[in-house]
Amino acid sequence: MAVNFPEITAAQLQPVAGVTLGWAEAGIRKQNRKDLLVVSIDDGAAVAGVFTQNRFCAAPVIVCREHLAQAAARPIRALVINTGNANAGTGETGLADARRTCEEAAARLGVAPQQVLPFSTGVILEPLPMDRLIAGLSPAIERRAPAQWYDAAQAIMTTDTVPKAASRQVRIGDATVTLTGISKGAGMIRPNMATMLGFVATDAAIAQSVLDALVKEIADQSFNCISIDGDTSTNDSFVVIATGRASLPRIDKPEGAAYEAMRAALTEISRELAQLIIRDGEGATKFITVRVDEGRDAVECRKVAYAIAHSPLVKTAFYASDPNLGRILAAVGYAGIEDLDVAGIDLYLDDVWVARKGGRNPDYREEDGQRVMKQSEITVRVVLGRGAASATVWTCDLSHDYVSINADYRS
Repeated sequence: MAVNFPEITAAQLQPVAGVTLGWAEAGIRKQNRKDLLVVSIDDGAAVAGVFTQNRFCAAPVIVCREHLAQAAARPIRALVINTGNANAGTGETGLADARRTCEEAAARLGVAPQQVLPFSTGVILEPLPMDRLIAGLSPAIERRAPAQWYDAAQAIMTTDTVPKAASRQVRIGDATVTLTGISKGAGMIRPNMATMLGFVATDAAIAQSVLDALVKEIADQSFNCISIDGDTSTNDSFVVIATGRASLPRIDKPEGAAYEAMRAALTEISRELAQLIIRDGEGATKFITVRVDEGRDAVECRKVAYAIAHSPLVKTAFYASDPNLGRILAAVGYAGIEDLDVAGIDLYLDDVWVARKGGRNPDYREEDGQRVMKQSEITVRVVLGRGAASATVWTCDLSHDYVSINADYRS
């Protein structure tokens, strides 16, 4: 069951001028479910992406990187996303299948194969059923329409229990700018440059060079700040599309009021999509914010935050509502900060001051810790006492259901 998951309806999701979406039930792995999505992008748009740092990256990730590297000459005009099969660990055959996916979609859309980005998610080490995927392309393309973001969110789900989407309109200067996005992921989540899959579109005009840098910065403030189980997927991808159809003048430089407003809006919607992944984490019953303050730099703060967020012992304690909080201090200690002075560390659980100067706070009471641990939303705050930097990571607890879901994943 998703943790305090907001109600999301199709009516809430604003169409983005310059983007149309169509889906199909291709039977990639299971029958009678949306599992193939085609996103068409009007000419003149800028598209940028970041991808997994897993060296065993999937074939579509390799092809996406190749095609984005050529985008100056051949702008990206379409995305093809399938669920049910990751096309990872499939060698040269998988690469050929990813490229053929682009070729088949391009032929139907009237663009070059290099203008198509392929994405896959699902089971690793199994061949992509190309006959079913290709058969689903035409119905997906024929179904394209601007207002199908909710269907698109459904079409990229794997073990997700709910579709994940967000939308907003912001006023920048005299222009109204629309942003809408979707994401998927519930397990194998510890992004290193992106999330399982995330796609955000805006009708703002953003220069390619600016968008290339911006997508990395946004990922670091959103999708790179989540962890469900500490596993970095082979297929992690995050893409931002800027169609340029709004009346806002094109943002050509990473400076100025319009740039700052767009950066804030893109970061905000991406962070919302990332947090939805945690709320729907496999077997999750609690949404946990881990904040580390007063570090020397953001890198060491994030090391500590991820050590806590990844720890099975910490996560199972949260599931049991057991204030066995020494596990958190142990995680801080092995986070990899060699000169860390533990005598300077404070630990808070929401409003409860648990540890003071590296030891148990004399005023801490077990019943106060238990009160917080029973909540569905919890904030862990660690104060390192060695600088002014901070970092925040979002995670969830680890339950019996996580094991059951992953034990039965291929069934």
